[in-house]
This record gives sequence, C-alpha cells and structure tokens, in this order.
Amino acid sequence: MPELPEVETIRQDLRKKIMNKKIVQLKVVREKSVLSMVTNFVHAIKGNEIKEIDRRGKLMIFRLKKSFKPKNHKESFTSILVHLKMTGQLIYEKKVHNKVEVIAGGHSLTEKDFDLPNKHTQIIFTFSDKGILFFNDLRRFGYMKLATDGEVETALLRFGIEPLTKNYTFDAFVKALGKRRVSIKVALMDQPRIAGIGNIYADEACFAAGIKPTRHVNALKKDEVKKLFDCISKIIKKAIEHRGTTFKDYMDTEGKKGNYTDFLKVYGHGGDKCPRCGKVIQKIKSNGRGTHFCAGCQH
Repeated sequence: MPELPEVETIRQDLRKKIMNKKIVQLKVVREKSVLSMVTNFVHAIKGNEIKEIDRRGKLMIFRLKKSFKPKNHKESFTSILVHLKMTGQLIYEKKVHNKVEVIAGGHSLTEKDFDLPNKHTQIIFTFSDKGILFFNDLRRFGYMKLATDGEVETALLRFGIEPLTKNYTFDAFVKALGKRRVSIKVALMDQPRIAGIGNIYADEACFAAGIKPTRHVNALKKDEVKKLFDCISKIIKKAIEHRGTTFKDYMDTEGKKGNYTDFLKVYGHGGDKCPRCGKVIQKIKSNGRGTHFCAGCQH
C-alpha cells in the first residue's frame, strides 16, 4: 500500500495534469468501486472540473469546481474522496504530438497494463484536452466516493496528527502515543492517532531512533520518544523529496519507480548486515506485519 510520501507524490503530479480541465465523459466500469449512488456520481462529475487535489494521510480529496445537489438531498456534493488502498492505481494518458504520454501512481505496472482500459479498470475520466484518467484496482479495495463539505470534514477527523504539518508537535505526538501497552510500531501505524505512516516508514523510523519496534509504548523514555518524533519528520521529508519508496506494488505518477529505496536501512534488508553495527538485520512477523530491525543497535 502506498504510504504518505507515495500518495503525496501522486497528488503533486496529478495536480499538474487534471486540474481545471472539463470532464467531458465519465464511465463507471465497476459500480462497487463507487461508494455513492452511481447516477449521482456521474451527474456530479460529468461536465465539472477538479479545482484542487488535497490529501490527508493516505486519502486524497478531489475538490470539484461546481457543487451538485441531487433531488431530496439537503446538502450538495463538493468533493470526491479517493483511496487507493492496497492495489489501487491512477493512470493518466494523453496523446501529445503523436506520442502517448503516460503517468501512473499506485500499483506497479507491466507493459500489458498500458493497454487501457483493461480488466482492472474501475472508472474512466475523459478531459476536454483529450487526457484520460483511469482508476484501476487489482484487488478492488480502493474506492471513489462523492462527499459533502461535512462528509469531507468527518473523513478528515478520522485521521490523527500528520508528520510535516503544523499539528505534528512533540506534545501532540506524546499524547497520540499515550501510555498504551502496545508495540511502538502498532502505535505509529494507528491512523486515527498518527496519519500516513505504514509498514515501511514505521520500521525505518524505529531504526533511526534506535528503538526496537516491538517494544511497548509505555516502556519508552521521554528522550527516546523525542528522538523518534524527530526521526519520523526527517524520514518522511526525505522520502517525499525522493518520490517515495518502491517495492513490488508502487510506481509514481511519472511512471517512475520511487527512488527512496537506496536510503532504506532495514526495511527489505532482512538477513543483510546492519549499516550501523554490522549485525544481521532480523525480519519477523509482529501483529501480522513483516517487521525489520537490528537486534544489535535497536533496544
């Protein structure tokens, strides 16, 4: 699943391609990928424009230029909530000077995936400049959903503090962790408390801070919590700068693999030597997640 840096990369790239362009056609191939009444979904979007693309954690919000109020509804729909979940993918195509420009973000691509639409295509947006945005999803957990302003606000309230934002303060981080008897990794991935951190960056942050990810939150000392707080910001910032991390299921919207991979210290390095102390990096299952750490220098 793409994490905060990967979704932010997708958001930034799509802003350059689809904003303020009229949507002249909208086709819902698979109705279950739309968590709204499909007729309302089509009527709200066809002929409309996306004026902004926002994000909170791993959720994207496509803000519509014109609101849409169906009959018998008290409020108007103003946005589309977009979540890629495990294997969702946004693929943009446009013919430029007899060549097809393609950018994609989400699940990894093979040559056959560029033959669009294909069996994984869920929704198709066609823009006035002939650009086409395909929402594909292999495992079909991702979704798009119409939302009112109130529903957007409710969705955003489900997320906790987010690294690199003004609400990510040390006091807020301490409060979000609490004094729970759960592992620090579980706490970091608890989206209602801390938004956007998944498996990759939880392991990397714990390594950078010298903390074993299976340790309980209530056993951490204040200086350890402070170091972890600082490490998270540095790692997330660097990952965004390098367009995210690539494994088997992530490619960004420039059709490029994320290149933060070269900076990873433990994630994906089970069995390798620790770059800090030389001992073997361990990979275990913890709370159902593959977890990487060095038993030599993470305490």
